[in-house]
Amino acid sequence: MANKPESSNGLTYADAGVDLETYDAFIGRLGSLVRRTHGPRVIQNPGGFAGMFRLDYNQKLFQRNYKDPVLVACNDGVGTKLKIASAMRRFDTIGIDLVAMSVNDLIVQGAEPLFFLDYIAVPKVVPGELEAMVRGIAGACAASGCALIGGETAEMPDVYAPGEFDMAGFAVGVVELKKATDPLRVQPGDVVLGLASDGVHSNGYSLVRKIVSAKKLKLDRVYPELDESQTLGEVLLTPTRLYADPIVRLQRAYRVKKVVSGMAHITGGGLAQNIERVLNGKVDVRIDTKAWDVPRVFEFLAERGKVAHDEMMRVFNMGIGYVLIVRPTFADAVQRRLEKLGETVRVLGEVRKGTGKVMIG
Repeated sequence: MANKPESSNGLTYADAGVDLETYDAFIGRLGSLVRRTHGPRVIQNPGGFAGMFRLDYNQKLFQRNYKDPVLVACNDGVGTKLKIASAMRRFDTIGIDLVAMSVNDLIVQGAEPLFFLDYIAVPKVVPGELEAMVRGIAGACAASGCALIGGETAEMPDVYAPGEFDMAGFAVGVVELKKATDPLRVQPGDVVLGLASDGVHSNGYSLVRKIVSAKKLKLDRVYPELDESQTLGEVLLTPTRLYADPIVRLQRAYRVKKVVSGMAHITGGGLAQNIERVLNGKVDVRIDTKAWDVPRVFEFLAERGKVAHDEMMRVFNMGIGYVLIVRPTFADAVQRRLEKLGETVRVLGEVRKGTGKVMIG
């Protein structure tokens, strides 16, 4: 008679709050989502401990090679917008936010997104919730021409209380060195174009949540003055707009001419601080606030929270999510091209001689 394994009352990983069987089952279901983002540059590596991406690629597979390629990398998170998602128990949009926050920064440098990695930390693996997050990440990567080649899901019950979680994203791209954006290229006379945002995006949510709490607003309630068809929570979970595809297409349309002097992703700090980051010390930018219509969500937040206009402009994008500074002779053509690619474009102002400041009025 075969010996039976000894029974034991010893502690297990599951007793510590980490269920490896649930975790492994969840990871096994992600393969199809991830593979949808893969192109011929991704080297399949089943069971690998890291993703592999072909950089010095085959001319037969690709239209062009880089002569002097420079890797561009950045990382970001979604911030306290995660609290809104948790409260609403809705996790299908924040993965889009995660990709957008890094990839929108990446393209500011003139880079083409190559691949993306994610990190998700939870108190307990809930497969349905995590699959919704990864589905959003994978969809956003595909829309941005970016391969999702790896990631990490960390189950940490002693660090995160039930209902809490965190996300981080890491993007890598490539740019031809001579095509990389350079503040020194911004000159007086350049035109400032703004691309519309899709709402609050992923910045300022500590203030948003403070307004919701202080004024006892309900995330599951419809406020007609804000939106007649969506609840407040649904409006606030509108994902960050992905600008990578139109910006990369625009850059490819001008392979020789440097029509774009500078770009800025409008995140925390608003228009002024983010545009100042791409200026040199010999120019200023003047922005006309009458050039675009401020979305109702910002008016709603300002009115309910009695937030001053200057504070709103300092914290939020106020309806402009991305800015391009372009040569004046190409401004109309760039605007038309971006509009054909689905963007709402407004002429915000112009560049003048100055000291590196942005004036809004």
